[in-house]
Amino acid sequence: MEKKTDRGSNKWKTALLFLVLSAVLIALDQWTKLLAVSHLEGKPAWPLISGVFEFSYTVNYGAAFGILQNRQLLFYITTPVILAAVFYLYLQIPASKRYLPMKWVGLLLFSGAAGNLIDRAAQGYVVDFLYFKLIDFPVFNVADCYVTVATAALFVLILFVYKEDELGFFKVWEREK
Repeated sequence: MEKKTDRGSNKWKTALLFLVLSAVLIALDQWTKLLAVSHLEGKPAWPLISGVFEFSYTVNYGAAFGILQNRQLLFYITTPVILAAVFYLYLQIPASKRYLPMKWVGLLLFSGAAGNLIDRAAQGYVVDFLYFKLIDFPVFNVADCYVTVATAALFVLILFVYKEDELGFFKVWEREK
């Protein structure tokens, strides 16, 4: 009986830690966007490395790479579902050092999606300001970095780090036979 209480207590601690760390990452994202608005909006791009990387204010009414422009209702419906799924899966990840990278993936995905959802809800668009001019990459923001790094890390972890039987926590919707 005591074990169940400990496990439940650990879930609460895990959830609280997740929410605190996520709040810090979301705050960092929102702060950088606030800086972009106050220092870049209506001004020419500010090169950090001439011809390579610059700060360039823009707004995005869509998703990554400008897809799904002006489909805000879609984002308002899907993003909370994704956030809930990521949070739930995060809580299913075993609490051992072996799975710490997977926990960071969940944290980054959640924080990035939440950071951009906050922009959409507050302004109707997402503020972007980081631009790799050298390769003419679409302008992006810190939340986009979180999601991109997490997605790349997830692929690496699934392909090269964890064995299939170690990822049983992803099979939460399968019925036991």
